[in-house]
Amino acid sequence: MPFRRGNDARRRWRLSAKLLIAASVATVLGFSAVCAGVMFDMRRGEEQLARRTLENLASGIEADISRNVELYDLSLRAVASNLEMPEIRGVSKELRQLILFDHAATAKHFGAIQVFDVKGNLTIDAASLDPQPENRSDEEYFAIQRDHPDTGLYVSRPMLHRGAYAIVLSRRITGEDGRFLGVVVGSIRFSYFHDLFGRLNLTPGDTITVLRNDRTIIMRTPFDLDVIGKNLAEQLDWRSENPKMGGAFSGKGPVDDTPRLYVRRSSSGGPLYVVVGKPLEAVFSLWRTEAIRIGAIMAFLVLFVLSATLVLAREIVRRADAEDKLEELATTDALTGLKNRRKFDAEIDREWRRAGRYGQPVALLMIDADHFKAYNDTYGHQAGDQVLVGIAICISDAVRRAGDCPARFGGEEFAVLLPNMTALEAFNLAETIRNKVQQWCEGELITTVSIGVASMRPLAGQQWSDLIEAADKALYAAKANGRNQSVLATVPKIALVA
Repeated sequence: MPFRRGNDARRRWRLSAKLLIAASVATVLGFSAVCAGVMFDMRRGEEQLARRTLENLASGIEADISRNVELYDLSLRAVASNLEMPEIRGVSKELRQLILFDHAATAKHFGAIQVFDVKGNLTIDAASLDPQPENRSDEEYFAIQRDHPDTGLYVSRPMLHRGAYAIVLSRRITGEDGRFLGVVVGSIRFSYFHDLFGRLNLTPGDTITVLRNDRTIIMRTPFDLDVIGKNLAEQLDWRSENPKMGGAFSGKGPVDDTPRLYVRRSSSGGPLYVVVGKPLEAVFSLWRTEAIRIGAIMAFLVLFVLSATLVLAREIVRRADAEDKLEELATTDALTGLKNRRKFDAEIDREWRRAGRYGQPVALLMIDADHFKAYNDTYGHQAGDQVLVGIAICISDAVRRAGDCPARFGGEEFAVLLPNMTALEAFNLAETIRNKVQQWCEGELITTVSIGVASMRPLAGQQWSDLIEAADKALYAAKANGRNQSVLATVPKIALVA
């Protein structure tokens, strides 16, 4: 069955094209997913590396600040403790200075320690035996210690103190009976933070912010005096969890609109904590460059694979279409457009076998143009061809079922294969065809057709050639009886189907 194999081959070609496209698309999607996963992992790796780097930087800064604050606080504690001794009041100024400030921490960034009495008057100054009169009762660092006995070490807001911007550290002086005796005060100048931050190798856009526990900015680099002393608790868009202690936060910061990765470090119980920020642009710059490179390579490969796939698929489809056209040319009669004898033989063989398996009838019409040779000799071959085309049109118009096979059997003879059709149904269809031809030929083109009809259920030992022989004998009978008629096969040896 060559034609059935041809149909199967064409279906396989088209299926191959679809499978090729599907496989290419699946491959592209798979590699794209893997590539996207790798790039996202790289991005997370860059973020984690930057976070660890910022954590280390923040830890170093926080450790330095905490150590200096603690050293200075120890000096304040020592002064406050020594002032509680009754003996201190009877010694000379020189000896008192030696006792109070002998172990006091000294550095170029530390201000001289001062002592204020209960009214806020300056009584002792580490920088002078005879200090100038001062009263600091209205200062926050004095009022806090006076009004809140449990304050401990207090770090003030950034302020101008003794001619330089600084933060003031204070501790309460308490008597044995718990009475408030005054405040001991010291300061750390901004020059300490400038010097500390200046030793760091920061990239443009990096920020370091030192904050008090109430989220007041103590110092920030890049330095901006308008930002110093600002309380972030007053900003509704910068919540207290941005970032959490020991955590990280990505997004817009409280000072400018540059998106950064922020990392917070804080010593347990310390008055200050550190937040270090790095622009996300800088964090992901290397990753972005690599992602663009990989993305460009992947885009090129995707375009190449899809283009090659489309070209191959188009060639496969084109080959299948070419085979369709070749088969159509090989199985179609060029003049009438009906199936040719080769296709008819393949179809009748296939239908005969199927009818034998299912016990169904197969009908056949053998149609022949009456007096065609005389007509052809009289009017010429072109007129004869026109008659054959007209008969083919009448046959095609009458045969409507998809499984029926009208064909040009040879010369002026036609055949119509009718699967699963009884003899009576086939005879009625034959009459329809004959009447259509007769109506069409009325006028100048005068011709008719004779039709032989046969229908059989295949039995063991029978061949489809028996059906053709029966229909052909019925056709000869129609011609012998005067033409322009249909005759049902009545050969005794043929198993007819009524």
